[in-house]
Amino acid sequence: MENIRKSGVSRRDFLAGAASLGAIGAAGMPWSPSAQAQAAPINMMTWSAAVDQVKSHISAFEAQSGLKVAYENAPGASFRQTLVTKFVGNAPMDVMWVSDAWLPEFAEAQWLAPIDGYTQLTKYNADVEKYCVDSMVYKGKQYGNVYYTDFMAFLYNEEMLKRAGISAPPTTWEEVVEQSLILKQRNICEFPMLLSLQSDVTWYIEFMSTLAFSFGGSFTDDTGRAVMNDPSGGVARSLEWVRDAVHKHKIVSPAAINTNEIAGLKAFGSGEHAFGIIPRYRIRPLNSPAESQVAGNVRMAMMPKGGPNGTNATCGWVRFYGMSAATQRNAAKAANAVKLIEWFGGKAMDSYTFQKMIILDLGLPYCTKPLDNDADIVAFYDKFAGGNDVIRRQAAQTRKKDVVTTWFGEWNDVNIQATQKAILNQVTVTAALNESAQAWERLRTGK
Repeated sequence: MENIRKSGVSRRDFLAGAASLGAIGAAGMPWSPSAQAQAAPINMMTWSAAVDQVKSHISAFEAQSGLKVAYENAPGASFRQTLVTKFVGNAPMDVMWVSDAWLPEFAEAQWLAPIDGYTQLTKYNADVEKYCVDSMVYKGKQYGNVYYTDFMAFLYNEEMLKRAGISAPPTTWEEVVEQSLILKQRNICEFPMLLSLQSDVTWYIEFMSTLAFSFGGSFTDDTGRAVMNDPSGGVARSLEWVRDAVHKHKIVSPAAINTNEIAGLKAFGSGEHAFGIIPRYRIRPLNSPAESQVAGNVRMAMMPKGGPNGTNATCGWVRFYGMSAATQRNAAKAANAVKLIEWFGGKAMDSYTFQKMIILDLGLPYCTKPLDNDADIVAFYDKFAGGNDVIRRQAAQTRKKDVVTTWFGEWNDVNIQATQKAILNQVTVTAALNESAQAWERLRTGK
């Protein structure tokens, strides 16, 4: 997400922010600027994305509330370590962006504070997609309000399909193979299906989870035990599909395991592929003439179903506004932090201002369902995605990752190495997933 091209604040947003300065507490925030003016600043930490939009929204918050915000950002690649260093060193930090993948670790370390007691924040859950709320919950407690969300999308090049005489995108992974072989036979593209599976790719587990979910599977069961090595399960079937796509059908490049998401995006945008599993927010640059050679031709279809138990499910993720546990221990600081979290993650001036700003300016999707009917957002998706009907239906079938635990990082290293060996046909799918499952159970049980 931090790689998205940043845009300046639009005239629309500037005027909206300026207008908000004269409004009085419309979002149910009984603020008194004169009384709050001398309060200590709220320390807000983000990664280096949407910086202009964040600064604009902070300025409107400061004018409206009388509070001050000390804003700091750091590069996305080092952001997690930056947070850990600050937490360990007790650096002043009240509100911060958090990845759902870090939640168990940060909660167990008692660095993050649950927000369940703040109805000013939890009231927005009713407007938010269920998987988004679920992604902010750990051991029954909710730890934030959503900054942005996304899911892995199945994108296709409509013009390529038309040239091949294909009238509609595939609905199953079997059809992906069939249509890809037609595209190859007609010399439209050598490797029709794009997968970006580099070992250090940010999205590796989201790619693999998407495939597993669409084959009706999961990595773990409801009790947290490993089921990824079930030979008839969705993880095994999806991994077999990838292996065969590379070696048997030759519709996925063998270089897939050396392709990161940005390189894959550029390849898709240059017309090298007809199909791809790509984060949904990338549809904007792919359909922008200044950034893509295939602009105007990229469309989204429902995630294909795989095997006998296939579904249209995909994998989603959430980034959210969290509050530090240290801040929560100070009632006055916590109250101010809640106001800032609501301003960004809830409503500001009785509308979802920030969520709308970042989708229109940057293409960053939201969890907030009422915005689906906003006229400006409908026009945005009509322009860049050919409408939002498929997007709505796919969002309703989005699942959170089922492997986010305190030991996720250590297990994921093993899982990546094992599954990549299977993709390269160096080991069997069974052997790879047994290795992955054994690592999971060893870490889960501590034995």
